[in-house]
Amino acid sequence: MTVPEQRRPEQRHRIGRLVALGAALAASIALLALPRATPRAPDQTQPAGVDEVWPDAHRADFPVGLVDGPAYSPALFLDARTSVGTAPNPGGTHLRLVVRSADGAVHELRRLPLTGTPQFSALTTTGSRLAWAESTSTEDGRTRTEMWTVDLTANHPAQRLTRDTGDVLFFNSQYDMVIHEDRLYWAAAPPEASPAAVTTGAEPVTEVRSVALAGGPVQVRREPGAWAMSAWPWLASAGGGASGPIRLRNLDAREVVDVDAGAELVSCSPTWCRVLVLGNDGPSRIDLMRPDGQDRRRIADGAATASVIDVAVLDRFEVLSLSDVQRTVTNTQQLLLYDLRRNQTVVVAEGVGSVFCRGGVLWWSTGNNETTAWHTLDLRTLG
Repeated sequence: MTVPEQRRPEQRHRIGRLVALGAALAASIALLALPRATPRAPDQTQPAGVDEVWPDAHRADFPVGLVDGPAYSPALFLDARTSVGTAPNPGGTHLRLVVRSADGAVHELRRLPLTGTPQFSALTTTGSRLAWAESTSTEDGRTRTEMWTVDLTANHPAQRLTRDTGDVLFFNSQYDMVIHEDRLYWAAAPPEASPAAVTTGAEPVTEVRSVALAGGPVQVRREPGAWAMSAWPWLASAGGGASGPIRLRNLDAREVVDVDAGAELVSCSPTWCRVLVLGNDGPSRIDLMRPDGQDRRRIADGAATASVIDVAVLDRFEVLSLSDVQRTVTNTQQLLLYDLRRNQTVVVAEGVGSVFCRGGVLWWSTGNNETTAWHTLDLRTLG
C-alpha cells in the first residue's frame, strides 16, 4: 500500500549521517527493524476497542486531499481535527506548510520551491506558538537549515529565528525540538565531529543549542556523550541499547541516571523504558519498566512492534502494531494502545498503514492510492 509521504528522512549533516544512521537510529528503529517472531493467526480473544473503553474519546476521520486538491501530510495535531502539515501547491511548484482547520479550511504559513527539496520538520508548540525547522538543498549539495516560528492566533507572518543551527540531530521524535521558558532547544553535532572520531571510538559530544522565541543569538551548551532531546529538562542516550550504556541526563540538575539494559535493547523516556527481550528466534516480547528497573511489566509478545519512537506517550500509552498472517499479505496492521494506568491493551484500528504520534494526538492512515484517509485519536481525552 502506498500512502502520502509524511516527510522525507530528517535532515542530517556530517555527524547526522554518522550518528543518526548508526547509534542513534538504533534507538529509533531497533524495535521495528529486528526480525519478528513467526507471524501468528488472529487471536480468538480480541482486546476491547476504543469506542468500548473510551466512548467519549475525541477522534476524527478526513480525506487525504485538501480543498484545493493536493495530498496533505499531517505533521502535528493541535486537537483531533486541527493540524499543521505539508502539501504541494496546486501548481506543483512549491511545498507548503499549512494549518488545516476542523472545517477543512487551509491557512498557509510558509512555502518553499520544490527545486530545493524542502523539508519542514521537528514541529513543536507551546500555547499558540508554533516552531519548526525548515531545510533546503543548496547548489553545492549542502543542506541549509533554519528555525522558524509563528503565533497561530495572530495575523502576522512567520518569523525566522536563526540560521545558526549547527549540524542538527533529529530522530523523528516529538522531542526533536523543545520549547522551554520562551526558548527553542534542539540537539546538534559539534563542527569538529568527523568519521575518524567515530571509528576510533573517541568520546562523542552533543551540542544543546537554543534561541529565544523572540529571536537573538544562539546559545550552545556542550554535553559529553551521544544524546537526543527528550522531555525537558532531560536528554536520552542516542544509542538505544545497541551501542553503549543507556543514560538519562538532567540539564537542570546536571545529574545522570544509568539504566541497567543488560543484553536487552532498551529505549527510555525520563519516566519509562521500553525493553525488547530477545529470544533464540528473534524478539520474544516487549516490556515496560521504570528507568531504575522497577514496575516492570510485559505488554506484548514478539509479534508486536513499537509504532513510534517515543516511549509511553503522555507517560501512559505505548503505541503498538500487530501483523498477523492475513495482515502480512495485505501489508496492513492492527493498531493497539497499551494503557499503563489500566494495565490493558485496546484495539485502535484495523487495516492501518502509517502511524504517528505527537503532542498527545495519535494519527494513522488507511486505504490505498485511491482511498487513502487519515484518522486521529486525541489521547489527552481518554479518561
